[in-house]
Amino acid sequence: MATAVAQGSGANSSFKDKEKPMAVRASNIMAARAVADAIRTSLGPRGMDKMIQTPKGNTIITNDGNTMLKDMSVMHPAARMLVDLSAAQDVEAGDGTTSVVVIAGSLLGAAERLLSKGIHPTVISESFQRAASAAVEILHNMSRPINLTDRATLLQAASTSLSSKIVSQHSGLLGPMAVDSVLKVVDHKTAENVDLRNIRIVKKVGGTIEDSEMIDGLVLNQPVIKSSGGPTRIEKARIGLIQFQLSPPKPDMENQIVVNDYRQMDKILKEERQYLLNMVKKIQKTKCNVLLIQKSILRDAVNDLSLHFLSRLKILAIKDIERDEVEFLCKSLGCKPVANVDSFTEDKLGTADLVEEVQASGARYVKVTGIKAPHYYPHQPNRVDCRPRRQPPDSGRG
Repeated sequence: MATAVAQGSGANSSFKDKEKPMAVRASNIMAARAVADAIRTSLGPRGMDKMIQTPKGNTIITNDGNTMLKDMSVMHPAARMLVDLSAAQDVEAGDGTTSVVVIAGSLLGAAERLLSKGIHPTVISESFQRAASAAVEILHNMSRPINLTDRATLLQAASTSLSSKIVSQHSGLLGPMAVDSVLKVVDHKTAENVDLRNIRIVKKVGGTIEDSEMIDGLVLNQPVIKSSGGPTRIEKARIGLIQFQLSPPKPDMENQIVVNDYRQMDKILKEERQYLLNMVKKIQKTKCNVLLIQKSILRDAVNDLSLHFLSRLKILAIKDIERDEVEFLCKSLGCKPVANVDSFTEDKLGTADLVEEVQASGARYVKVTGIKAPHYYPHQPNRVDCRPRRQPPDSGRG
């Protein structure tokens, strides 16, 4: 009797071990399909938008698969793979973030049915690989080559992609804007792809979608510094970008200066004034009349005295240029960043027909138009800024 019980216990343990892989596999498939089912209803022209409240209390209205999934608290490892799949699709293609998850969920459902019939997972996996290769070949045969000079076909493609978005009723405005912005930044003879980093989208609160416009030039979010009465509009602009500070220097180490009488104080102020005046004169000597100043975390990028000198010399000043904007601005304007005032020379400047500050819906920004072809970026066309004055809800991508 004792022996029989022991054998029965061993057989039962073996039976459980065989069932465990199937249970784990079923659990993984169920978790992944739950993610796909959650966003399935947002796909297609009849798809619905989702309202999501983030942990920080922000409300998002979107039908973009990647936006929805990255704001969902997905803990299961298998379900998390579908979230990563959607993010990878967004990086690689920029669209199809919902479709790729829905297709993956459907394939997992088919795999589950095949597994229930006793087909080995390896056979199913190999079959999926062969089916994927066949699908790629079919899609390749269906595809049509598009000439970048065929604007009508490009407009049809843009309008189709906008048809399922929340701004679909404005496709007549946004479609041509998207196509023209891409055509502005590609070389029609050599381009096989477009670097979207060359197209800058600036959002301003207020106004309507109809107020959106494409600017063949550049838009800066930073306003012109007007505290010292400097100019806000410059024609035939010669633009310089500096990475040094127009303010009194500070020692690397902590030091104290003891002033015993007013004559020493006057001398310090005089030296400071002369130091800043010499810097501004060196800049003005190069015929620079628009100065972009990079943001500094060490000390003030520009002080009031420097601004006074700049305004007296009719130099338009814009400060707080972010470090990650420098490369884009240099490519767009044809200028070179300067890290030392002694290196500030005329060949470092970019040129434009007009630099002016514009105010719309209570927001101030700087518009640069008529940018000359950069002389040391021969294959870089002028940059294009698309500026919606009102920030719409996330339009989403299918």
